[in-house]
Amino acid sequence: MTPEDLKYTDEHEWLLATQGNTVRVGITAYAQDQLGDVVFVELPNVGATVEAGTPLGEVESTKSVSEIFAPVSGTVAAVNTALDDTPELVNSDPYGEGWILEINVEDLSALDELMDAAAYQELTEKE
Repeated sequence: MTPEDLKYTDEHEWLLATQGNTVRVGITAYAQDQLGDVVFVELPNVGATVEAGTPLGEVESTKSVSEIFAPVSGTVAAVNTALDDTPELVNSDPYGEGWILEINVEDLSALDELMDAAAYQELTEKE
């Protein structure tokens, strides 16, 4: 199931505007399913500047290593340090406790360019 209240990217990431100009970012259930069991998540440093479309970390699974791309430009406001000890949260709760980072976005209207749930569902059905 694809949550309706989120925005999505072609790179299988989800975004949720939390407060002010901050967005929470994670990978979708589809992405974690494709990856298999997640064993390590490389997180960026809080305070790092990220640019939309550029790599900012990695998710390592029993099958492969995949880059995490910045879905929007801004500054890393927080990272989910729980993933250091329990990276499998990405598998068990990708839209909740398995979130990856929060970004203070320069321009919140950048979210308007991302997919809604219906468009993302359509994308995954084609893959």
